[in-house]
Amino acid sequence: MLAQEVIRSKREANALSVEEIRFFISGMVDGSISESQVSALAMAVYFQGMNRAECVALTQSLQGSGTTLDWSVLNLPGPIVDKHSTGGVGDKVSMMLAPMLAACGVFVPMISGRGLGHTGGTLDKMDSIPGYNTSPDIDLFQKAVKQVGCAIVGQTPELAPADKRLYGIRDVTATVESIPLITASILSKKLSAGLDALVMDVKTGSGAFADNYPMAKELATNIIEVGAGLGLPIKALITDMSQNLGTTAGNALEIKESIDYLTGEYRDPRLHEINVELCAELLVLAKSVPNIEQAREKLNAQLHSGAAAEYFERMVAALGGPADIIARQDSYLPKANIIVPVYPTQSVSQIITQVNGRGLGNAVVELGGGRRRAQDPVDHSVGLSQVKGLGDSVDKSEPFAMIHANSEEDALKAAKRVLASYEMDGESTPVAPVIERLG
Repeated sequence: MLAQEVIRSKREANALSVEEIRFFISGMVDGSISESQVSALAMAVYFQGMNRAECVALTQSLQGSGTTLDWSVLNLPGPIVDKHSTGGVGDKVSMMLAPMLAACGVFVPMISGRGLGHTGGTLDKMDSIPGYNTSPDIDLFQKAVKQVGCAIVGQTPELAPADKRLYGIRDVTATVESIPLITASILSKKLSAGLDALVMDVKTGSGAFADNYPMAKELATNIIEVGAGLGLPIKALITDMSQNLGTTAGNALEIKESIDYLTGEYRDPRLHEINVELCAELLVLAKSVPNIEQAREKLNAQLHSGAAAEYFERMVAALGGPADIIARQDSYLPKANIIVPVYPTQSVSQIITQVNGRGLGNAVVELGGGRRRAQDPVDHSVGLSQVKGLGDSVDKSEPFAMIHANSEEDALKAAKRVLASYEMDGESTPVAPVIERLG
């Protein structure tokens, strides 16, 4: 086969055969297919889409490009579960969800990604913690999961290596928002992790890739159906991303907010609702508890007792980070040199009626907290804190957010993006529900 013929076929809206998909993915792994050819096929799929059979074949080929973890040899006394989010601004759920679930007796081998487009990546956030190893080998990864109950890591070279390459190319070629590519990328990683159950957090709104509800529902449905075709039980929740999730956006700042959440220092209500409901769905799906109500009770008990915070700290230590990250977070997490408020231009107090989440995410990228190119370094210290949301009031004494920057020039650029991301009025408008369940 010729790579250009596969690209041409998809460009002309033809369905690719299993053999064509396997050929192309194999070429991505052995280097016989160039980055420009991968980019061209990604763009063709973005515009022409894929049917369900193509999606299943692509997922299987990406998974088959590496190994699949076998947990049976460890004799774990509980199910293997995970959560995946389609991404959003300020989405720090993973850092709380994994230890909360581990405290409830299930095992969470969470294989996460780096930032895509305007959204932050869980691995970039965990890299804010000095010493924490987001790229362990499989032995260390499985050892951490067995000892602690959870581990948040990136794709090892053995797990779905073709997806890792495709993931990075999609980020810099404006092909992130493709339902078939998102579905195959997510499920190939999760199937490689050897899961018993998966919950999907499909985000919709201005800060999400699926910026409208129909697209979010289509993506959620596609993931559930492709997962079912591959034998993986999946539950999907559609969650609101019409504003920043929580009060921070930026790597180290989100780690701090996660620690504050786990210890009870502060729990943003929207963030708390999403955390608990995603965890509860997984506990029921994995048959660890009989119903959602009992799952919620169990999760809140682990939070209030401090057990979930302890599991987070144990996970960090097991993967090379400091054993006292909870008590000494201010000593370990990097800080920006400049912290400045962004105030509204008018003096009269007004209510926030609309937020452009993508604009807030791009402000963090502008500061260096995200990537313009796949090879770009990330500044873990920068971002936004005290971020206001829908229904909040702002005036000359109450800013939209605090900018954490490492130069005055960066701070000014980010401030312009933040200001342009908000609309206000004298009266509040209805706010979308935080969660919608499918089926």
